[in-house]
Amino acid sequence: MSAGRHRMRSSFHGAAAAAAVGVLIVTAGGWVGYRQLAGQDCSGKIELSVAVATELAPAVDEAATEWEAKGAAVDGTCIDVTVAASDAVEVAAVVAAKHGASLAGVGQASGTAVSPDVWIPDSSTWLLRLQTGGAAAFEPGNGASIASSPVVVAMPEPIATRLGWPQKELGWTQLLARVNSDRPLKTGIVEPTRDAAGLSGLLSLMTAAAASGGATAEQDRIGALRALASGASALRQDLLAKFPTASDNTTLASALGAAALSEEDVIQYNAKKPPVPLAALYLKPAPLPLDYPYAVLPGIEPTKAAAARVLFEVLTTPSFKDKLATQALRGPDGNWGNGFNAPQGAPSPASGDASAPPPAKGGIAAGGLAPDAVERAVSSWSIATLSGRMLAIIDVSGSMKKPVPTANGATRQQVTAEAARRGLNLFDDSWSIGLWVFSTNLVGSRDYREVVPIGPLSRQRGALLRGLDTISSTSGDTGLYDTLLAAYKDVQQNWEPGKVNSIVLFTDGKNEDANGISQKDLLAELKRLRDPDQPVQVIIIGIGNEVSKSELDTIATGAGGNAFIAEDPTGIGDIFLRAIALRKAPA
Repeated sequence: MSAGRHRMRSSFHGAAAAAAVGVLIVTAGGWVGYRQLAGQDCSGKIELSVAVATELAPAVDEAATEWEAKGAAVDGTCIDVTVAASDAVEVAAVVAAKHGASLAGVGQASGTAVSPDVWIPDSSTWLLRLQTGGAAAFEPGNGASIASSPVVVAMPEPIATRLGWPQKELGWTQLLARVNSDRPLKTGIVEPTRDAAGLSGLLSLMTAAAASGGATAEQDRIGALRALASGASALRQDLLAKFPTASDNTTLASALGAAALSEEDVIQYNAKKPPVPLAALYLKPAPLPLDYPYAVLPGIEPTKAAAARVLFEVLTTPSFKDKLATQALRGPDGNWGNGFNAPQGAPSPASGDASAPPPAKGGIAAGGLAPDAVERAVSSWSIATLSGRMLAIIDVSGSMKKPVPTANGATRQQVTAEAARRGLNLFDDSWSIGLWVFSTNLVGSRDYREVVPIGPLSRQRGALLRGLDTISSTSGDTGLYDTLLAAYKDVQQNWEPGKVNSIVLFTDGKNEDANGISQKDLLAELKRLRDPDQPVQVIIIGIGNEVSKSELDTIATGAGGNAFIAEDPTGIGDIFLRAIALRKAPA
């Protein structure tokens, strides 16, 4: 029986096989070298589904077609590869749903989507986000890079020329200054929660803001977020359509002036001979490149895993680099094959350029990036670009006076207030926010006190900041249940359509109010109050190691929300950002 027929589910069609290729034979002990096979030498069929980043799919499809034509097999069984050109965000949604992860900005998987056997997204950051997003058991096999494309700042050539391109070398610090100037450069980005090149650019800009130091670092970071958000696009083709279509000054001033894209995006855009070509600016320090990791997803059958190992070898042969070049992509080492049309100023390791993308080490992005940096950038972006209505509630019971060793002796209450203050800076004036504190018997027999009622930030940002400054811990206990119930009723009573109506409660203890409502009665009341037409999302953040995770999980779930634990209180800020970013937008 001949080898299985290769199939590709996309608008791309693989080219016919042009040359004979070697094929690996897999045995029980692994694969053993190259051997030419005839199609008649195998029988049966191993069906291997491969989801590939759209721009890389034609090269993978062509290589798989040639391979099958020459007899792709494992232990005498034919291999039938189906290549699907897929947006990474769509596959990420499927994999996240399968493994119980939550990714900010990704959304829900479609009902018809199926998890592939092998996934080759454009960046290892997708694998990293799945692991930090709750898919603890998500451990894909391999993960090595099979292609690469540097992330650049794409800029219309007339604008780039004014900035000194190509003679002058620019850095992210200079770009940040342009973005935050009195006459800012009009910048754009593809939603970084859904686009790896956008995320890479965002990370570089945020790093430049942090490196600026001093009192303006936070202001620079938020200013850059706001500027990028104003020019954000959900789809790459929509962002590209914002670049100027004429070189006159009026058009240049009103059109998009800069955006983080891949080198491949710029090459393909200019190949269409636009009226205003794009310059690819390779800013220093070099941002994370797209590294196209070869991820064998967990849980596939052993025979498929064996077939996937052989396909990986096919995609790492010297001839594959030439296939990548025709798609404007580089090899994983940063070098390019025959037919690559390099933009002006493109760095190349082959020419000794030290600024070129580094060689892959288990996936470039995964190997050189701290997971919390990605989470922080994604969460900050989500908050800066969403609108909501939120009641923040801070525990001021006696235990919140406890010093935090990792925070230079600041108390839990001070660390929590500072996290809330930093989060508040990210919210724009479209938000409505209020502030309560709670303990026991704060106002007579009542366990909570309203510091600032929920209202538009446009008129009460200062009041909220002053309120956070005046918070001080008491000697009381933790009136958790009564406070949560009262807050739920308050937010629901004045529920605002078109916004995520939510409660964020910080506590370091368990309910200790002997005169308050019981957990059983609290859950019953929350069940009675819940209204699917007016949902209230509850987030509870437990501080320290004295909290009862099971208690917080129980009441958060009963309120239709989630509980998070910050065993080290200095991590409250990151957890707060992530929790807000994961809220579900109103239907």
